[in-house]
Amino acid sequence: MNAPHPAQADGRPDQFHRQGDPGGLEDKFDDEDYPAYSMGRAAEMLGVTPAFLRSLDTARLIVPQRSPGGHRRYSRYQLRLAQRARDLVDQGTPLDAACRIIILEDQLAEAQRINARLQQGRHPQDPE
Repeated sequence: MNAPHPAQADGRPDQFHRQGDPGGLEDKFDDEDYPAYSMGRAAEMLGVTPAFLRSLDTARLIVPQRSPGGHRRYSRYQLRLAQRARDLVDQGTPLDAACRIIILEDQLAEAQRINARLQQGRHPQDPE
């Protein structure tokens, strides 16, 4: 009897393990929004408790995707937001205020990206 390929030991369909496929595993390594981390792993990486991550979900700062079994799955982007929240809380900021600060920072960064893109459109790089 052949042992399963290590990448297939998790029981996910083979489509998640093919290399070179558009949307395959290689693409997911670079995807900041791919929900790759379980709650336990995310908590371990951040040095927080699962309850802290659940509180961020309750506060609607990060809403993790759910696995087919209903388990929370976090992306790298969400982990960065959680780390920022932890830093603010560690500095004495109440959790609800920390979440609001992070949301406002994220909105400001997006507005700045949009503004920069619009400015580039108004001022072409090639003067005539």
